[in-house]
Amino acid sequence: MLTRATFVGGATGPWRVERVRAVIGEALPAPERVLVAGADATAPEALWALRGVAGGHARYLTRAEKTQLDALSPPLDRPEATCAALIPIRKSPEWWSLAQDERRAVFEEETHHVADTLAWLPRIARRLYHAREVDGRWDFLTWFEFAPEHAAAFDELLGLLRERAEWRFVDREVELRLRRD
Repeated sequence: MLTRATFVGGATGPWRVERVRAVIGEALPAPERVLVAGADATAPEALWALRGVAGGHARYLTRAEKTQLDALSPPLDRPEATCAALIPIRKSPEWWSLAQDERRAVFEEETHHVADTLAWLPRIARRLYHAREVDGRWDFLTWFEFAPEHAAAFDELLGLLRERAEWRFVDREVELRLRRD
């Protein structure tokens, strides 16, 4: 089942923006709050709206990896998960010029993206939204939720991922840290 989402950065929404950081490339304008809503959500005062689709075809995953991720992944919107991160990512043209099997080789055989990140589940809930065909400005919108006591573990996870070979293909990344009131 496809889940369409719009992340709206503006003055309203349940998620208060604590910081916006350009990791690679240009930052997004810093809103006061973020609303996570359906496909066509918008707000008149919005600084930006990022759209993506989750579900459907799981790119780069084997059946065994998908089964393992599904079994260990906690749901979103857990009451204790009052911290979140929205991380839009754009990959370089070099990444998209690779064939699907070549991207898979970097993603898992070389980088071990899934295998090495399983240790952070179920402390950190995550959902990946594909945005390349929907938004055009971003390839992926990554959404994470976690309890405050797992913030250091989340930072450790991000550090691990950003050191991997896969990240040499990222040409724009913005990190928004959020807290639910």
